[in-house]
Amino acid sequence: MKVLLITPPMTQLNTPYPATAYLTGFLKLHGYAAVQRDLAIDLILKLFSRSGLEALFNQLEDNYAEIDDEDLPDSIYHFLANYTQYYQCIDAVIGFLQGKDPSLAIRISSRRFLPEGPQFETLEQMEEINSEVLAQAFGLLGVQDKAKYLATLFINDIAAVIKEGVDPYFEVSRYAERLAASNPSFDDLCTALHPTEPNYSETIIAQLMQQYLAEESPQVLAISVPFPGNMLGALQAAKYCKQHNPDIKIILGGGFVNTELRALKEPRLFEFIDYVCLDDGERPLLTLLENIQGQSDQLYRTYLLEAGQVVFKTSTELHDIAQKEVGTPDYTGLPVDKYLSLCEMLNPMHRIWSDGRWNKITIAHGCYWAKCSFCDISLDYIGHYDDAGADITLQRIKTLIAQTGQTGFHFVDEAAPPKALFALAIKLIEQDIVITWWGNIRFEKTFTPEKCQLLADSGCIAISGGLEVASDRLLDLMQKGVSVAQVARITKAFADAGVLVHAYLMYGFPSQTEQETVDALEYVRQLMQQGCIQSAYWHRFAATIHSPVGLNPEAYGIELIANENVLFAENDINYIDSVQTDHEMLGLGLKKALYNYMHNTGFEYPASFWFDNEVGESSVAEDYIEGCLF
Repeated sequence: MKVLLITPPMTQLNTPYPATAYLTGFLKLHGYAAVQRDLAIDLILKLFSRSGLEALFNQLEDNYAEIDDEDLPDSIYHFLANYTQYYQCIDAVIGFLQGKDPSLAIRISSRRFLPEGPQFETLEQMEEINSEVLAQAFGLLGVQDKAKYLATLFINDIAAVIKEGVDPYFEVSRYAERLAASNPSFDDLCTALHPTEPNYSETIIAQLMQQYLAEESPQVLAISVPFPGNMLGALQAAKYCKQHNPDIKIILGGGFVNTELRALKEPRLFEFIDYVCLDDGERPLLTLLENIQGQSDQLYRTYLLEAGQVVFKTSTELHDIAQKEVGTPDYTGLPVDKYLSLCEMLNPMHRIWSDGRWNKITIAHGCYWAKCSFCDISLDYIGHYDDAGADITLQRIKTLIAQTGQTGFHFVDEAAPPKALFALAIKLIEQDIVITWWGNIRFEKTFTPEKCQLLADSGCIAISGGLEVASDRLLDLMQKGVSVAQVARITKAFADAGVLVHAYLMYGFPSQTEQETVDALEYVRQLMQQGCIQSAYWHRFAATIHSPVGLNPEAYGIELIANENVLFAENDINYIDSVQTDHEMLGLGLKKALYNYMHNTGFEYPASFWFDNEVGESSVAEDYIEGCLF
């Protein structure tokens, strides 16, 4: 039996999303003919090409034939007015971002080669504040990186034209996210799947699916949906398959499915697919394939349609496959030389997510801590911890280097376990294996300066971790298991070892006051000024039905507003907080301040400066973080 696994649009453009590679390696281990395609990158390469821009130009000419130039959106006006230059540049820019034509960097960096549309206005605004912003970011010889940043703005200009002009669902890293995310009804997706006129991107998705099916002739199509912004693309691909190859069985799984479709009741979904599998895909997929072939009547964590009703079937006799036995990810079939390394921000840590080709690998399944009250710890992908061991991880690293020719690794653990990291680092050093790696951790006390240096010596270039609300009271309430002072010391130890640090930040947690939010910003200001962290991102807290906050709201002083008539997706849940704080206003200030900090400006202003409304001054001592370090 042949299985085709695909990643639907959209995901990050610099490296393959790992789900299909994991499952391809696993299925081959069990004797299946497994092949894979990345529909997301293939769609991007179709759109961002000379033929793609020609089709876009013609569509825009049709759509806006009756509209005067002055009434056109800025992005579309600039594209149409400078189309010849866009057309001339696009293939060369894509080749450059794929690493195939580094000499083009000199022309791009000159600021005379690319048409500079509305996306370049942010750069102009920064230059008004600091005329040397690019020189400071890239120096006199940083031509490649400067060109990559400018080329990314060029790509974003075209993406804005596609979104505003021909496909309102389109974004570079997500596609129609709002139609699926925590949407209790399937109506919005169903409407998008039955358009009155052909959808621009869906037309290209259909062409690619036709190509895949002709090349591979699979009996099963397995689609991994990691995020809400992949769901429409997944169903558009499935729709084509159902219309033109109805005998192919279609299976849906992935992170979005595992989190939000756990109480699925919507029969209309099965107009496009046959099965939905939850949680780790190995055992459910293996059992389902045996069932399809008539080798077994069992199913494991699988939804299907029977007599017009959605039913869930599982088996108590089966169990998930241990991390040691899932095999090594297999990237065969993915165009590893065609991904685009982008530079979306003038920040060395932040760019790692979008720049470089990373082999994705897991050291341990789940989270060894699994206590944070904002996290979905009741779900298997977090709550079930299973360590593969350093020896097996090392062998998988060697296999992937041999297969891909790439020595960059992203450890995609929920939180990489310190002991396993230390053991792996020692083995990498002892065996003279040179890799470059980064991953997510908890800021544990075990990361001493000596251990941080060990990890750096093994190839660690960056780590990310949660500082969350940056308030000791709230960190204790959410059972994070760290304090602000501890995070300061651990992050400084990593930074001193030459490792970049990214902090996940949160605001709007239940009972968080305005004063605590202002104080949190002051902690972050000092942490960045002291060189403890180089990059960060503020997330607005959202209560979810699978987290301790959602499962036990009384303990956090909130009252849940129950979701009604849930037939499709459910994860986020609204609530009433006993402490009233204007988190919307505060969030804008937090993000404005952080944007400046990450560009190494604005540290001289007090935390209160960044908020539109008057707020109290920070109560944090100006040398608090410095005092934690010395």
